[in-house]
Amino acid sequence: MDSILRIEGLSHRYSSSWAVRDINMEISQNGITGLLGSNGAGKSTTMNIICGVLNQTEGSVLVNGFDIRVQPELAKKQIGFLPQNPPLYTDLTIDEYLTYCAELRFIEKSKIKAAVTEVKERCGIAHFSSRLIHNLSGGYRQRVGIAQAIIHKPKLVVLDEPTNGLDPNQLIEARKLIKEIALDHAVLLSSHILTEIHLLCKEIVMIEGGRIVFADSMDAFDNYVQPNSLIVKMENPPATEELLKIQGITKIEVLTYKEIRVYFDGDEEITERLVAASLQHKWQLREISLEKSLLDDIFKQLSGTQTY
Repeated sequence: MDSILRIEGLSHRYSSSWAVRDINMEISQNGITGLLGSNGAGKSTTMNIICGVLNQTEGSVLVNGFDIRVQPELAKKQIGFLPQNPPLYTDLTIDEYLTYCAELRFIEKSKIKAAVTEVKERCGIAHFSSRLIHNLSGGYRQRVGIAQAIIHKPKLVVLDEPTNGLDPNQLIEARKLIKEIALDHAVLLSSHILTEIHLLCKEIVMIEGGRIVFADSMDAFDNYVQPNSLIVKMENPPATEELLKIQGITKIEVLTYKEIRVYFDGDEEITERLVAASLQHKWQLREISLEKSLLDDIFKQLSGTQTY
């Protein structure tokens, strides 16, 4: 199957410093791919190059087989882009603005009205058709921004920090809309918020310092840092010194009278040793649960890894 997006050896330099360096990635099907990184990591630069807003210093970007630098018009027809600051003309109504966007996208004149109607319904803004955009809430402005990005039914939809500045209710609605769009589009979604990427994406590419430090599934990202602690509940817990005698245990943290956190060195047999010791010394073990690494911990560890 042909790739919807293929990036090879992408690098870009501002003056004497490299904003991104040797970026390689591929999207070959519909769904949401997350582009994760801290502020200033190179996410927006990468997205601007993908969408033809910026000419890269080195490397190539192919969108549905078209090179964005060699065949920019054909490549851009395959892309819908919502930058961090939505490109809205706030003195226009929703209908006027989306009609203008449809014309910019070379949609046939006879099909523009139907395209505008369809995208308004899809983005849940049809009931505000005649309202000026500057009179809309932040959440609805974001919906109009997404509508302009998909009105021409592109293969690739690029969303740069699409949930920034939204309140909790608007966040829920925006996430739902993005998931619906991903059913029949490939979506590349940028964010510096770990939980946002975690809730929306199945695949993830993480950029730090302009380089890719991780590229895999969200499941693999969650499991990247191996858990190194257990929550242990006992009816008759021993003294800390007794637990530290068990091979593999490195630290004990008392949470309550009957609940402790056990840190260990990664030894897979640690639970068996705890069970055996409990039976031997009658600690009355009730529960052992493995603690999953926090997203923030994973982010910190990956930020310090070697690039590949």
